[in-house]
Order: sequence, then C-alpha cells, then structure tokens
Amino acid sequence: MKTRLNITIEEGILEEIKKYSNRNNISISELVEKYFKRIVDKPKKKSLLDKIKTLPEPSISLDIEYKKGYYEEKYK
Repeated sequence: MKTRLNITIEEGILEEIKKYSNRNNISISELVEKYFKRIVDKPKKKSLLDKIKTLPEPSISLDIEYKKGYYEEKYK
C-alpha cells in the first residue's frame, strides 16, 4: 500500500531533481522511495579500521632487522 508524504526542500534542489527525473524518465516519488529503501535495507558497512582489527595477528617476528635482511638477500 502506498501512502502520501509531504516534504520540504530547497527550491534549487527541487529544480535539479525535476531535471534529473525527466532525463532519467523516473518520477520524483520513485527516486525518494528508492533512496529510502537503500538507506533502510543497507547493511551497516564496517570501516577499514574495523576490518583490519579482525585480521589475524602476523605469525612473523617483529624483531627482524629489515635493513640488514634486505642487503643480505640482495647481495647473495
């Protein structure tokens, strides 16, 4: 069931939305509904930092002398 919704937006934005809807052959109501569906149904995205925190700890020793190891490998 569809229901009516009144919204108030800036006039300039409304003009741009009307142009967009005409170019894309979609009503403003459809645009609003699709946008609302998107923000309601959208799963919460994890930030990159949250994803990094879930990664396993590295299994290498962090006490490596990287510079020394680099030159040892380079000049073998």
